[in-house]
Amino acid sequence: MKQILFFLVMFPVLLSAQTDIPKLKKEYIQLLEKSNYGNNPKAGKYYDVNGIKMYCETYGEGQPLLLIHGNGGSIVDFSKQIPFFSKHYKVIVADSRAQGKSIDKGSTLTYEMMADDYAELLQKMKIDSAFVMGWSDGGINGLLLSMRHPEKVKKLIVTGANLRPDSTAVQADIFNRVSNNYTKFKEIFAAKKDKTDLDYTVLKLKRLLSEQPNIDPKALHTIKVPVLVIGGDYDVIKPEHTLEIFRNIPKANLWILPDSGHSTLVVYSDEFNAKADIFFKTKFRIIKDRDREF
Repeated sequence: MKQILFFLVMFPVLLSAQTDIPKLKKEYIQLLEKSNYGNNPKAGKYYDVNGIKMYCETYGEGQPLLLIHGNGGSIVDFSKQIPFFSKHYKVIVADSRAQGKSIDKGSTLTYEMMADDYAELLQKMKIDSAFVMGWSDGGINGLLLSMRHPEKVKKLIVTGANLRPDSTAVQADIFNRVSNNYTKFKEIFAAKKDKTDLDYTVLKLKRLLSEQPNIDPKALHTIKVPVLVIGGDYDVIKPEHTLEIFRNIPKANLWILPDSGHSTLVVYSDEFNAKADIFFKTKFRIIKDRDREF
């Protein structure tokens, strides 16, 4: 009943939440510029994880909650989530391999490697299992973490995740832009004589975005924990692909946010945070037969 009441109360807010997207985007960028998340010596620490130096910050106390950012992102991206969740959870937020302040000098980068990194990070922190929330690439990492290290995940929320890097999953305009950008960068990279560490890192991230992930939808059947699958109706990921992910996870809920792109947890931060909190705290409900009426 609480879940139904929440939906009825929040639905009008969802319809009116986006009044000025350019202003909201500007305010978010300004928030990131002022934030000390990702650069807080009191909360941060490096961990030796699978041959890299992984930078991680922790906030608050309670049930562990792992936040995983997207491609080219960092800890600071969760500036609208950390203050909310750190009141009730032990928030663990790290810079993924080759991103942010994490140090990775290797030439290879895969989602599987990053999922293994997060499992090892939790192990080094002596955390048996955690709630997990992943945005974009972080959602992919969350899915793989649940499959490769199921003991580490209690519940999972993903927003803007995809299983493959093609036009069946990614919107055509985004797919074409990313593909063209990757092709041009490879040409520039090959021609450049004095390559920097940044050049190699950018190449790894662009290659990751263009060539991965490659997850068989049937592999999602192995995920046993409850998962909340989220996307915007105008996300860079096609809604039908988000639906495909939802349909292949045995215990999943689906939430498509209206008039929204890829940044669902920014555009609808209050609603997103509240819904995520309820999902983590509420027992998953099996709905079939007559129960479908409510």
